[in-house]
Amino acid sequence: MPSTSLPPRHEALLRLVLAAGAPVQPGALEQALPSSRPTLNRTLRDLLASGLLEKLGDGRSTRYVATDAAKAALGAVVSAEPITTGPGLLRWSPTALPLVESLREPLGTRTPVGYDSSFVGNYIPNQSSLLPPQLATDLFNAGRSRDQQPAGTYAREVLEQLLIDLSWSSSRLEGNNKSLLDTQALFELGEQTGPIDEDTLMLLNHKSAIEFMVDAVPTEGITVPVIVDLQAKLMRDLLRDARDIGSIRRRVVNIDGSVYSPSNIPTLLEDTLTSIVDKVRHIRNPVEAAFFLWVQVAYLQPFSDGNKRTSRLSANMPLMLYNCAPLSFLDVERSDYATAMLGVYEQRNVAAAVELFEFIYRRSIQKYSVLRASLAAPDPIRVRYRQALNELMQFVVFYGKTLENAFSEVPVDAADRATLRAIANTELDHLEQYNCARYNLARGMTQRWIDAGRPR
Repeated sequence: MPSTSLPPRHEALLRLVLAAGAPVQPGALEQALPSSRPTLNRTLRDLLASGLLEKLGDGRSTRYVATDAAKAALGAVVSAEPITTGPGLLRWSPTALPLVESLREPLGTRTPVGYDSSFVGNYIPNQSSLLPPQLATDLFNAGRSRDQQPAGTYAREVLEQLLIDLSWSSSRLEGNNKSLLDTQALFELGEQTGPIDEDTLMLLNHKSAIEFMVDAVPTEGITVPVIVDLQAKLMRDLLRDARDIGSIRRRVVNIDGSVYSPSNIPTLLEDTLTSIVDKVRHIRNPVEAAFFLWVQVAYLQPFSDGNKRTSRLSANMPLMLYNCAPLSFLDVERSDYATAMLGVYEQRNVAAAVELFEFIYRRSIQKYSVLRASLAAPDPIRVRYRQALNELMQFVVFYGKTLENAFSEVPVDAADRATLRAIANTELDHLEQYNCARYNLARGMTQRWIDAGRPR
């Protein structure tokens, strides 16, 4: 990555603004950066004066965006592709380096190993820890939402960006060749008609699986059926034998480039997956729980295919339940990811996995905390048509009108009609029993409307 002549504080602020992908409030930057408000204001003035930032609005409406000069100064690509883990980003520490070097030895010199059930069996929730305990605490404090909100709220608020980031990054780690911009365009267009190639199918399956997870986990929790369903959605139409989708493995799997051979006993796989889930549900720190679930599902290899994909998405489940920033696996090189996994597979050594996890989760925290704060500002259309939106929701859900007919009953300026229609459709998509009271809708009536297929 090209070096910059910017002071570290200035560079860190610019990277946060770029990561948000939208105009950012100064309050969001203050929350994400370890700086006082006066220091932040001085940094903002310096960046404005140098033409690296542009200010939008005034007072409480103030927002900042990065200029093309900022992107050039940071070596960022204007297309907004994430920076990969090259020199200057993820570097193995002296603690992990001996493990990394041992995994670079030729396969013939490494001792073949099988599954060791003690890796799960000896783990005692809240006494054992795969992450260094202080690191787990620090990451939890950095990533958790300060708001008292229902489980899954954080993930829902950044869902549009998370779908793109996590689908693309997880697919890329599987060798998918679609770009981030390809992924964004695909998701904006929705389901495709005509022939679909395997890369496109993999991305669409990730999107479907993430949407399922965001809906299921807050209500069902972390369960074996949810994880199995996650694998089924990820691997839909990608496996020749349909019996391998959504079921525990009953055949041998081999891991390329490794001397590790997972267990092939179906009862052991099923019982161990149940044990993993049971332990994860009792871990108090959701960051430790996320790391435990990610590592253990990948190590067990409970499915015929899609194990790493399932483990990456599953790692988000504990984070969702505690309203922590999601884990999107952006900015990771495939070789670094493979090294971290090999350390677990062959030596049950998590040193490299810990460093990779910390690297990607800190970057996720930065990105989504800024994005979430930038979304928190009141939408002027929502504010202006607060009562009108309330009436639209009631006309559709309570009176059974179509949304178009409901608009004929509510005064809305022609110029704002399309925007308010989009807002109303989004609200109707997300309307549930637990949030219907804000529109003065009864739970039973709302559920009947949902059960009827959300007609509008």
